[in-house]
Amino acid sequence: MMRKTITTLAALLALSAPACAADDGIAPPTLRASITVTSDVVRVGDLIDNAGSAAQIPVYRSPDLGTTGALPVANVLSVLRAKQVIGVMTGDLKEVTVTRLARTLANKDLELAVASALERRFGLGDAANITVTFDRGVSDVRLDASNTGALQATATRYDARSGRFDLSFEINNENSLAPARLRLTGTAIETVEVAVLTRDIDRTEMLKSSDVTPERRPKADVQGEAASRERAVGMQLRHPMRAGTPIRVADIAKPDLVQRDQNVTIIYQVPGLYLTTRGKAVDSGSEGDTVSVLNMQSKRTLQGIVTGRGQVTVQGASQSAPAAPAVEQTSSLKREETPAAAALAQSLIQAPVSPTQIAQAQAKSE
Repeated sequence: MMRKTITTLAALLALSAPACAADDGIAPPTLRASITVTSDVVRVGDLIDNAGSAAQIPVYRSPDLGTTGALPVANVLSVLRAKQVIGVMTGDLKEVTVTRLARTLANKDLELAVASALERRFGLGDAANITVTFDRGVSDVRLDASNTGALQATATRYDARSGRFDLSFEINNENSLAPARLRLTGTAIETVEVAVLTRDIDRTEMLKSSDVTPERRPKADVQGEAASRERAVGMQLRHPMRAGTPIRVADIAKPDLVQRDQNVTIIYQVPGLYLTTRGKAVDSGSEGDTVSVLNMQSKRTLQGIVTGRGQVTVQGASQSAPAAPAVEQTSSLKREETPAAAALAQSLIQAPVSPTQIAQAQAKSE
């Protein structure tokens, strides 16, 4: 008891004689305007510079994790006096602000931790494609600032049928052997990004940028390969679809450049010869498709390849380079119009031609 009393008196003398301390070259105890703490209590040494041996005396309970509180200076001095700490320099301070540091785990951080723990397990894929939804009440989590470790999953339970999970984590504490523990529950499902229709679309319409929007949908709801927005724009649906429907690769095709019963330009082209005539499409087709066309002059049906909007190039014609957009006409010859070339043109108009006929006609014209 006597030793404790002597120690207390020594601390009081050190704090109650700032003038003498200054004369001896010792800085006087001074109240701080703002402080930050990491523990759950505020000590004299947190509040006062040069607190000496009284620094470890607890005086206040700390604010909640991650929050700041204000203490009037008069109240602080009163509490210090109750702890037998006197002679503190306050200057013109009116209050002291106390902030308790914390480590905040945002909701997104928790979602990532759960997705990473479930990645490539229980039939799930990459963490980036796992959508996590917590049960009600789970939000940002604040931990003591000394809990600096990563979230380590210690127990993992998942029901693939319902998507329910129950995971436990530990976070190492740099000041303690006991880690912080965290339990999270909710649902986790694998999703895919897919283009979704913004309005009802008919089969014949070409998809525009405004017709589709990217969304993440449960993978189980998209049977087959999902179509991205970039892949869908500019394509044509194979069948009518309603707004809100996800688009699969199997649902889209290259747009028809030729429609059935459409008036088209039939192109005959070989080196040195370019001829066009009017026709009517018997089939619909996209670029590169083989379709039947009716020669309006000869009334004969030809087979050709769709090479542009409203244009069909007959089979056997040269396709080493894309044909220039044709000006619809009954015939046109490039180079000198020799009798043999004129005869070839006439035969092309009147009847279907074969590669052999074209080669023979060319040989005659040379």
